[in-house]
Amino acid sequence: MTELNETAHKADRKRLAWLTVLGLVLAGANLRMPITMMPPLLPDLKTEIGLPTSLAGLITTIPLLAFALASPLMGRSGARHGSEKVLVMALAVLSLGSFLRIIPSVWALMIGTAALGIGIAGGNVLLPAVIKERFPESVAGKTTLYTTAQVLVASLGTATSGVLASHIGIKGSMGIFALLGPIALVAWLVIMLSGSHRQHEASGRDVARPMVDRTPWRSLLAWVILAYFGMQSMLYYSLLTWLPSIWQAAGFGAVAAGNLATLFQLSGMPLTMTVPLIAERKHGLAIVNGIAGGGFALGVLGILIPGADLPLNVVSAVCMGLATAASFSICIVFFQKRTSSAADTARLSGMAQSGGYLFAAIGPVALGALNGLIHSWTPIIILVLVVIVTMFCAGLFIIRHHDIYEGLN
Repeated sequence: MTELNETAHKADRKRLAWLTVLGLVLAGANLRMPITMMPPLLPDLKTEIGLPTSLAGLITTIPLLAFALASPLMGRSGARHGSEKVLVMALAVLSLGSFLRIIPSVWALMIGTAALGIGIAGGNVLLPAVIKERFPESVAGKTTLYTTAQVLVASLGTATSGVLASHIGIKGSMGIFALLGPIALVAWLVIMLSGSHRQHEASGRDVARPMVDRTPWRSLLAWVILAYFGMQSMLYYSLLTWLPSIWQAAGFGAVAAGNLATLFQLSGMPLTMTVPLIAERKHGLAIVNGIAGGGFALGVLGILIPGADLPLNVVSAVCMGLATAASFSICIVFFQKRTSSAADTARLSGMAQSGGYLFAAIGPVALGALNGLIHSWTPIIILVLVVIVTMFCAGLFIIRHHDIYEGLN
């Protein structure tokens, strides 16, 4: 009988593990898609609900500000109450925001977008901690699963939301994509109910260190990780915003510039899938840091060369896309590898993403304002190169250290 019970228990744990993997993929699928699906719908929103052009830009800016404001709260709440419980609440807020946006009202659209931002912040901060807790022996593989789902579904949202709207209407298009949030929420409710008997014991280090000492805000290494996350976020969102304008200023037509921008977004997929695995190898972090810094530098230097040389700019777009994937993915690895517990991962992730997404919200606006003053992209691209070099150096510093609390009493 005991042997039968043990066999049944093993089968239950295996089913729970597979269900949790599915939950990671579903949660990851919700982390970018609600934002990336919106640009193709903006013309219809302006017509159907009277969305002013002056407010259209807030559809992207509001989530970034929500990330900055909500991330530290999510990190602290996850460390205190459990990452999975807070993740479920975040998915509930995300689902509510998704359906609020369907209501034909500008105010509902804005409030729903803010709720989405808060919910996505929870997923961004807490999924690395959940993986560290649930799958300590396969952190790299599980991280790859959810980040790949994040990028794939985000691209799918951009590619299909406008097409769906032309066939079934804007409400139908938004409604279909809104279903992803509740599906992920139900999956995680089932996971938590199925695993309610599990008791997660704190590690010896968690017990030994008083809670007051657990704040990452006292750690120099944590601040450097924040700076790295902030710089890669600023680079991604600034390039995403202004690359089409830069390419058009260089002589490309609007269609060609848009195609190059799409290539920039999609070309990072191979590294999104492989960075967590590369990071597990000897010198893997250094290799990824080199790809991130080198890719950004080569790509930006390529667009500095005057003239509408398509092959050159294709290479530049690919280099910058690879660098974007490498720099974002290595940040997730830093959150996991530079902490000793899931609670510390949540705290560090919340801190870094708070400052990082504030950079991301400010960067595109600041660069655009600077271009309006000097009417040239060349000095701005040189400034971006300075940020790239600084980010690379920050990466070297992070790689040389092993725990955000080392050296602290």
